[in-house]
Amino acid sequence: MLQISSVSSRLAMILLGSLCVSSASASGLYLYEIATEDTGLAGAGQAARAQDASTIMTNPAGMTRLPEHMITGGLQALYGDTPYHLNNDAALQGKSPGNTIGWFPGASLFYHQRLTENISAGIGLYGNYGLGLDFGEWAGDRLIKKSTLIGLTLSPAFAWKINERLSWGVGLGINYGFLSLTRNVDGQDEKASDHDWAMNFRTGLLFQLTDATRVGLSYASKTEYHFNIDGKARFPAFPNAEFTLPLSAQINAPDQLMLSAVHDINERWSLLGDLGWQNWSMYGGNQISLSGENVQRQNRLKDTWHTALGVQFRPDDRWRLNTGVAYDSSFYRDQNDTAMTMPSGDAWRFGVGAQYQLTESGNIGAAFEYLKMETSQVSSPLLSGAYKNPELYFFSMNYSYTF
Repeated sequence: MLQISSVSSRLAMILLGSLCVSSASASGLYLYEIATEDTGLAGAGQAARAQDASTIMTNPAGMTRLPEHMITGGLQALYGDTPYHLNNDAALQGKSPGNTIGWFPGASLFYHQRLTENISAGIGLYGNYGLGLDFGEWAGDRLIKKSTLIGLTLSPAFAWKINERLSWGVGLGINYGFLSLTRNVDGQDEKASDHDWAMNFRTGLLFQLTDATRVGLSYASKTEYHFNIDGKARFPAFPNAEFTLPLSAQINAPDQLMLSAVHDINERWSLLGDLGWQNWSMYGGNQISLSGENVQRQNRLKDTWHTALGVQFRPDDRWRLNTGVAYDSSFYRDQNDTAMTMPSGDAWRFGVGAQYQLTESGNIGAAFEYLKMETSQVSSPLLSGAYKNPELYFFSMNYSYTF
């Protein structure tokens, strides 16, 4: 009995190492794409653009540039081409899961209202991080078959026009998170789920340097969810033993800083740019609870950097055409030691989009973005394998109405 218990504990430790990676990895994808015009710009200029009510999320100070009343909403579809292939030396051999993401929907809605000549208020509802993984029937489906993380944010915000050149804004994030995990237990799917609420805030400055140039600086504090999911698994090597894996992991989004600029070359052309930072390294030492004992994991995360450049062209009074390219560094210190539940690496984004003024009060837009990620290797002996050059595709439509 002691021998079985010892082996069981070691195996359970390996399984937890495969599933419960650092909190940043478990957090799924942290996205800039929220079904707005920014998608077509690959996010370039997001903290300084302030052309619709979605500035509530990117930089609340931008509300001071908007009309008296404005509604902006959008719908988005994400498609992930992220096949996972087991290595030949993986302890679990058999069918690889193939593509693990597929389609994942998204939406956003924002409302802005000017209260006085210098004070504006607004509220936004959006989801900018989450991930749905579907491994299907594969060699490791006793460990994980499906996993879904959904994060939804309700954000009231205020902005103050301090003077003709400087505005300041602040927003509160009321965040709801849902996490589910499905496993194959004795031929039957068993699903465990949990939800949590978390708070954070966002603040920003918008400065009009010249009549043609404005600069935005936005800061968002960290968001921390606490989910508790218990999963059970059986293995052919231990037919009389049932392993209970108490999984307790924090699902987090880091604090981040974004500096953006917009320069109007003339009435038709504008240049937009970004420089951003995310504090992922603070989450790399998350602990995992196993049978009441904490296991300290080595920090394998690092801070990330973001840069983007975009162009906006206005051929006439009705059309606004966008394109942009962005680069985000990986939060993994070593791409050969990543998490199976989070394919991530250095990423390039390429966006294109267009806005059309339907009426004096309403405009509609569409955007497409392609995201190419670096290959990530999973080193866990049990499930060693790789996501080779994962790709994401974003399709979105948005509509804004002023009144």
